[in-house]
Parts: sequence; structure tokens; C-alpha cells
Amino acid sequence: MGFKRQGLPPEVNFPLTMAPMVGLSHCAFRQLVREYLPEKAVTLWPSEMLNSRRLPSENLSLVPEAMVMGDENFWIPQILANDEEKIRLSLEKLFTHGAHGIDINMGCPVQKALKHNYGVSLMGDSEYAAEVVRTTVRYSKGPVAVKLRGTEQGKKEEWLSFTKKLEDAGADWLTLHPRTAAQKRRGTADWSQIKTLKNHLSIPVIGNGDIQVVGDILAMLEETDCDMVMAGRALTARPWLFWQLGHQLGWAPPMGRSGQPPMTAEEEGLEYGKSLLRLIELMSEIFPEKLAFRKFIFHVKTGSVWLPFGHTLHAQLTYAKTLENAQAVIESFFSQPHFMSEKTFLRQ
Repeated sequence: MGFKRQGLPPEVNFPLTMAPMVGLSHCAFRQLVREYLPEKAVTLWPSEMLNSRRLPSENLSLVPEAMVMGDENFWIPQILANDEEKIRLSLEKLFTHGAHGIDINMGCPVQKALKHNYGVSLMGDSEYAAEVVRTTVRYSKGPVAVKLRGTEQGKKEEWLSFTKKLEDAGADWLTLHPRTAAQKRRGTADWSQIKTLKNHLSIPVIGNGDIQVVGDILAMLEETDCDMVMAGRALTARPWLFWQLGHQLGWAPPMGRSGQPPMTAEEEGLEYGKSLLRLIELMSEIFPEKLAFRKFIFHVKTGSVWLPFGHTLHAQLTYAKTLENAQAVIESFFSQPHFMSEKTFLRQ
């Protein structure tokens, strides 16, 4: 299967990227996932969602959501934005801070985004949304992307017109999560909308939604003809999805690793424990103790649903008070074999 990348940064050569996830896509987790990236593979790395109302006054080196590792390449911060001056000031800071490009969030359905006319609310006014893209392109020193939601039944033509206006305004690529704002993360992602969008636009389209195992990645690439696939919460359980995909496509293992990736349910259960211990190590190096502990508990709450007894692990961690306590819980829990489920029902 060839990898189509025309319109994306030419150095990007791998068809999987991480989703920008609030509370999860921070630099420590990105580093963990990078350690599973096949040798010589290059992909895009998002930030957590950043608010352009706050960015101009913040020291980005101290903002957990904006922190980057020293050697991170193709860092694409995602912003909530609609005001020209705040966009200008935010982008000036972000590119000084190491951004390669900018991703505009037009998919967030939470109230704090909607009340400022950010996120998915931009999808309600195509001219307004296109102007946000034009403004961002005007001040950007790199590519500008947009992440958006799918359409409701009966609104397909209006939605396609909306996306075309984003392309005409200068968006370099779009990422589609084909659920509506009302669905949030419930129900099934309608992959056919990804294919429709790909056929409608000239710019690249990244597909997102319901990616849990490597077979889902290959199926989305095949069924939708999208240019890349974006995985979200499943990466908190399987950061080695990148390694598994690379293995399927004939890539060399990640630097420092050999052989094949975890494949069986038991191998994945063992690797999950190892990945959590490595994440504790990374977080302790990067974040203050209390913040690192809080982020780690949230990470485990998200990813442990792929473990048949993950609720037990999360419950045990609620009694931990420090990262050191959490490490002891992880070591004890994974001293026994555990099996990772292939799929889980993602309710929210």
C-alpha cells in the first residue's frame, strides 16, 4: 500500500498520526509514542488544544499543554481561535516555540469552546469559518490545517460547500472525525464521509474515528482513500500501534527495539504495563509531581478500558498519592499476566 502525502509536509512518510486529545496529547505521552515509531518514519505530532485568548500572555515553556521536547519535529499545535489580533500574537509565539504548522479546531463541542464561538460552533457559519482560516494562513509560517466534524443526514451539500470554502481559504489539509457535534464520541464514526470528503477536495484528508487496532488503520486507508489516519484514545492503551503498522508495511523496528511488535493479547498486556512505567518515568522528568500524578491517573483511566480488569487497576491507583505509589501499584498489578482486549465499546 503506497502512502500518498502530496500536500502534506514532504518529509512526512508514515500514514498514522496521533489525535490532539485534551489532557492526553502532552509532550511526555508524545515521547512515549515516538519510542514506538518505526526507524526513519516521520509523522505529524499534535499538541493538546490551546486557547488563543490565553496564548499571547502565557510563557509557553511553562504551559503543560504547549510544552515540547527538545528534539520534537513536525509539532502541530491545535488552537481555538477566531480573533485576528489574538491569532497573530498566538502564532508569533507558537512558531518561535517550535511549531511546524497550525491546526484549527472546528470540532470541539464542549460548552467552554462554544460560548466563545470556537470549536464546532465555527461550522455553523461557513464565511466566518473561512475567514478564520484566511487569517491564520496570513500569519502562519507553516501549513494550516483544520480538524472538523461530520455532517448530519440531509445536510451533506451544505457541509461539502463549507469544507470547500476552507480549502479555498488556504487550508493545507483537513482532518475529519465523522461524528456530528451532537454525537460527541458516541455511536459509530461514518467512514463514508471521509471518502466523500476525499473525493470532493483537492487537498489531503486525514481520517479519524473508531481506530482501535492496526486492522482499523489499514481498513480506513483502503475504504476511504484518505491520506493519513489519526488515532486517538486507543493510543493510550496501544502506543505501539505505530510499531504494529510499521511491521505490517515492512518498516524497520523502532530505534533500540528488534523483532516484531507485541501481537498476542498476552504480549500486549505485558507491554501495556511496561509503557505505563515508562510514562511515569517521562512524566516525572517533565512535569511537577502533582501535575504528573494527575495526568497519569487520567491516562490510565482512559486506556485501561482495553484491559479486562482495567477497572481494578484504576481503582487501585485511586488510593495512590504520589507517582512513586503509582509505580508500585503498576509493578504489583503487572507482576501477573494480563490480556489486552482487541476492541472496547467507547461510550463517551
